[in-house]
Amino acid sequence: MRFHTRKWVKPEDLNPNGTLFGGRLLAWIDEEAALYTVIQLDNNKIVTKYVSEINFMSSAKQGDIIEIGMDVVKFGKTSIVLKCEARNKMTRETILTVDNIIMVNLNEEGKPIPHGKTEIEFVRNRLE
Repeated sequence: MRFHTRKWVKPEDLNPNGTLFGGRLLAWIDEEAALYTVIQLDNNKIVTKYVSEINFMSSAKQGDIIEIGMDVVKFGKTSIVLKCEARNKMTRETILTVDNIIMVNLNEEGKPIPHGKTEIEFVRNRLE
């Protein structure tokens, strides 16, 4: 799994227990999934269709650095299925995992369209 994004846990990210609010982390993950999909499918018209069970395993506190990793599970005809892990860079503990995030490729009218991708592409390969 490749970890592309780091977030710093700030006071506004905390819940009443003084730990990272789960909803904030889920928003970060949804944004990272969208960015990852836009880059992979080379289309900025995408949408989150489905997020599977979320397994919270540990937490984070103010000042911790969170890393968010994404990997492709499979390419569908109009979708891409991702898995995600968020980990605490300071403690090296996994905070949560998500087994399936389905992102859908859309046309200008907001309708699903085939993307034609079958494998992960890296930006450096597109430039060669």
